[in-house]
Amino acid sequence: MQIIVEVPNGYLDALHRSPGDFAQEAKLAMAAKLFEMKRLSSGMAARLIGMDRVAFLAELQRQGVPLMDLDADDLAQDVANA
Repeated sequence: MQIIVEVPNGYLDALHRSPGDFAQEAKLAMAAKLFEMKRLSSGMAARLIGMDRVAFLAELQRQGVPLMDLDADDLAQDVANA
């Protein structure tokens, strides 16, 4: 499957990005969001955009996506079990 997105003239100049850089950044943002929504595992998200899992996990912080999404009860249980 292929997704095509029209980017209006001037956006790349305003963002100071080449078309290739913008495309990679957009793919990373999409994969990070799908991971955050628990639609894809980190490995699946990384493969979707042609990145290895470790590099993808390192990029999540830059995207503002936490590696773990535990609520207070889950975190307390993990600490108690450690």
